[in-house]
Amino acid sequence: MSVFLRPVQYYETDMMGITHHANYIHMMEEARIAFMDAMGYSYQRLESEGVVSPVTSISCKYISPTTFGDTLSIETTIAAFNGVVLTMAYVMKKQDGTKVFTGTSEHAFLHRDGRFVRLKREYPEFYQVLTDQMPSQE
Repeated sequence: MSVFLRPVQYYETDMMGITHHANYIHMMEEARIAFMDAMGYSYQRLESEGVVSPVTSISCKYISPTTFGDTLSIETTIAAFNGVVLTMAYVMKKQDGTKVFTGTSEHAFLHRDGRFVRLKREYPEFYQVLTDQMPSQE
């Protein structure tokens, strides 16, 4: 698990002063990038090696509003990984611990020409890092 701290910016709010719903998807991406960096497999590294990771699905649940000045902690975990599809989970909370958002994103790993990357065979170290981050099946 990785925790990413992020303030809500004024420009991210609507006329009611509440964070616009689309911005949470950007926050998920920022937290995911920080998570990947912490694992040693930044997007820059993967892309320099010819691997891209498109989003194939997004799921969001808005629980409580946030406003300008709130600082969110975004807990990012690997919810599932089957060797082809990686599912990331996100839980966002305000400073006081109030849960405001949960979501997931699914990702594939592709060569630039669109072929699936066989992570276990082509990038075994990265594959191992991802599987090590999986929740235990106890």
